[in-house]
Amino acid sequence: MQIKKRFFAALLAAFITTAINAATPSIPKLTDSHNTRLQQGLEKALAKMGLDTPARQGKLAVALVDITDARQPRFASINGREMMYAASLPKIAILLGAFARIESGDMQLDAETRQTLVKMIRFSSNTAATEMLNRVGKEFLVNLLQSPRYALYDSKHDGGLWVGKEYGKSPAFKRDPLRNLSHGANVFQVARFYYMLETGQLVSPAYSKEMKAILGQPAIRHKFVKGLSSVRPGALLYRKSGSWRQWHADSAIVEHDGHRYIAVALAHDQQGSKWLEKIIVAMDDLVIKSLPRRITFFDKAMQARANPLMQ
Repeated sequence: MQIKKRFFAALLAAFITTAINAATPSIPKLTDSHNTRLQQGLEKALAKMGLDTPARQGKLAVALVDITDARQPRFASINGREMMYAASLPKIAILLGAFARIESGDMQLDAETRQTLVKMIRFSSNTAATEMLNRVGKEFLVNLLQSPRYALYDSKHDGGLWVGKEYGKSPAFKRDPLRNLSHGANVFQVARFYYMLETGQLVSPAYSKEMKAILGQPAIRHKFVKGLSSVRPGALLYRKSGSWRQWHADSAIVEHDGHRYIAVALAHDQQGSKWLEKIIVAMDDLVIKSLPRRITFFDKAMQARANPLMQ
């Protein structure tokens, strides 16, 4: 009798799991989500700002992903696969590495660890980043970024996110194989990072939610934050930027008025920070004007995956 009960309980659990999986739409890939209309709009916006020339010269790269309808992301980019020095932006890779360690039980998400992660992301503390990089493990992080699970760096093709040096005066321990960069990125892989985060694919849905919270409430108010503050003062940004000499970078999930999108930009110019202030406003306009606000079943399903309490 007990054997029958256990059998039917297992059968019921399997049926429920199958039903839930069938009801939750599969998550599209950004490589399959290129949108011609958004691409044309992005190219025209850069030309209108006089930034098409820097883009042609390889001094500017941008990516935009409208995820207002997460089931149908609309992706556009310029120089999307071109790696550039990204300063502090690749600290998001260290954030991922920390939560991978937390998932495996090698690190605890206690108050001290969380505070170190907040300092690294919101305040861009180099000291906190170096401490966390060493706790995660340098080789562990390099391998994680290249792992099939995440594939955020591809040494055989276009590279991606890379951390090969502490954030300090010490020499690089492993520069990226393609461009010899210590801290590098291309906008496509950064956009993938944020899309995977938003859809609960980084480590786990619950830990994706934790990482997104840490990326929120940015303390450094320049570039994307400054650009949006005047036109969308109520916008929420989950963001990581970077600056070093003439290199400028910013990346964010932006949410306001029922819209949600991913914006990434890398610039190599003394005026790069000013460029990014203007670019984010133009990208925001593209998203707002091209599609009405839409909340879908897929959005709710993804939110439930990221927050078990909603299930």
